[in-house]
Amino acid sequence: MSRLIVVSNRVTPPAPEGASSQGGLAMAISAALREYSGIWFGWSGNSTPTYTGQLSMQRVNGVTVATMDLEEQDIEEYYNGYANRTLWPLFHYRIDLTQYERSYGKGYERVNARFADMLVPLIEPGDLVWVQDYHLIPLARELRARGVKNAIGFFLHIPWPARELILTLPRHRQLVESMFHYDVLGFHTEEWKNAFNSYVLHEAGGMQLSDGRVRAFGRMVRPQAFPIGIDPGAFTSLKSSEVGQESYDRMVESKAGRKMLLGVDRLDYSKGIDERLLAYERLLADNPELKRQIFLLQISTATRSEVEAYQDMFAKLDALSGRINGAHAEMDWIPIRNVHRMHSREELAGIYRAADVALVTPLRDGMNLVAKEFVAAQDESDPGVLVLSRFAGAAAQMKDALIVNPFSQEDVADAIKKALAMPIEERRKRWRALMDGVEKDDIVAWRDNFVAALREAHKTGAAPPRPRIAAGGGEG
Repeated sequence: MSRLIVVSNRVTPPAPEGASSQGGLAMAISAALREYSGIWFGWSGNSTPTYTGQLSMQRVNGVTVATMDLEEQDIEEYYNGYANRTLWPLFHYRIDLTQYERSYGKGYERVNARFADMLVPLIEPGDLVWVQDYHLIPLARELRARGVKNAIGFFLHIPWPARELILTLPRHRQLVESMFHYDVLGFHTEEWKNAFNSYVLHEAGGMQLSDGRVRAFGRMVRPQAFPIGIDPGAFTSLKSSEVGQESYDRMVESKAGRKMLLGVDRLDYSKGIDERLLAYERLLADNPELKRQIFLLQISTATRSEVEAYQDMFAKLDALSGRINGAHAEMDWIPIRNVHRMHSREELAGIYRAADVALVTPLRDGMNLVAKEFVAAQDESDPGVLVLSRFAGAAAQMKDALIVNPFSQEDVADAIKKALAMPIEERRKRWRALMDGVEKDDIVAWRDNFVAALREAHKTGAAPPRPRIAAGGGEG
């Protein structure tokens, strides 16, 4: 059986099988690497005064991990710069926050070349190479330039932006061209796959083949939607663990008979936390009878503190929640509980289980696995209600949630009110449909479907069918 080599910006040392402290994606990658006897390669997260090209390899809980250190200039230009000041805001439709600096682009290219230099000696004939996320878009081009002929796939964990937005990126054509050195390009949704194809057809003069592949720049690639999931069985078991049960009991006691609304987010401008709080404020203003009957627990954890756009987010969030609490709180009731502490997955499972309504309302998001974790943590006999942004990738699958426009305070407030009043029969029906989807499109299906598509695309890529010209022009 072929080995699987997974490449990501950062490597999370695999935890023991079944460990609850590890995230769902890390667990899926670890399980895949145990199954395929593979390697997990990436940045260690450590800095070095001067780049040495030294590789560290170790065996951790049944998985071979290979890591490299980056120098401070690499981290600033490649990671803090091009990845998180340029691509991240652009791909999340925040061109007002996007920074275009040539030094960032040069650092991005340099680090991707260094990744390739370090990775090539590890690749054996027949290995499958699976590259993860926006940090490493050009990596296949660098590997091909070094003679790698193996199957190479790429999965984008964030949205692919509309064609009009990607055109604002300097050297956008070169970035897209580098993606044609992969065999398979994975996106969460058909919408984002189609947005990529739109660029290929209308800006690169490409063709679409009858089997779904696209041709441009003298090469072909297969774009395909692979919606990522969670391990629902493992997450469901967390709510019954000792820590999960204790967390649930504490939350039920603290609710004191009130209904709990819940938001769980990494602190990021894409998550729509401020807009959510303003919608909640609108709900309280328009429905004073709900005061003292409900409260919002908003859990927001720190991220990317080195990037300027993130540095004042905590202060803004604290100020907004403080203003709302000051305007509406009573002596024995606070409308918003604003928490910044990170919680374990067991604690979160208990918190999800205790929530009556989950507010997953990003302005633009990848898949958003919080929505799926909330569903998996519910009690079937008395499930909570999911309020979900139409701009989260999960909305394409989770149609039995209450789908909202997160930019409209009234829309979100109305959905919360509907969720709070929803009869138990409807809640059970919606939850069952959502849970069926979570179980069907789980993390194992995502992993196995991608690997199967990568094998097939590489096998058939040498003898493509005769292309048909799609709307948008001829071959570039």
